[in-house]
Amino acid sequence: MSDEKPTRRDILRPLHLLAIALACGIFAAVVTLVSTGAFTARVNSAIANGTYEGLTPIALGLVVGGGAFIVTLLFLAMLILVVDPAEVTKTVDRPVLYERDPSEPSDSGNAESTDGSGRDASS
Repeated sequence: MSDEKPTRRDILRPLHLLAIALACGIFAAVVTLVSTGAFTARVNSAIANGTYEGLTPIALGLVVGGGAFIVTLLFLAMLILVVDPAEVTKTVDRPVLYERDPSEPSDSGNAESTDGSGRDASS
């Protein structure tokens, strides 16, 4: 085991992801409630009289909000899996937006084949 203790930021990262997903779910639920007219007197009186057909706006808002929460959480988790932790901590000592110098050694250890403009020939 390593002797490094996780920082507070590392410990709270899952809570940040849950908070972002919860905010997206609440936003989707509120937009659904407003767009279905859940706050209008006509819809509320139809629900109270029992003449409203179909899924009530509140139930629909809960379904849409829950779906948005789950989809956002899965999307953020997949994005985190893509990031290599070693790449995050590695320092970059050259301009990021400039093209790579052909005389500079490649990160992978073998020489890159480049076309005349200095770009990777495989792309």
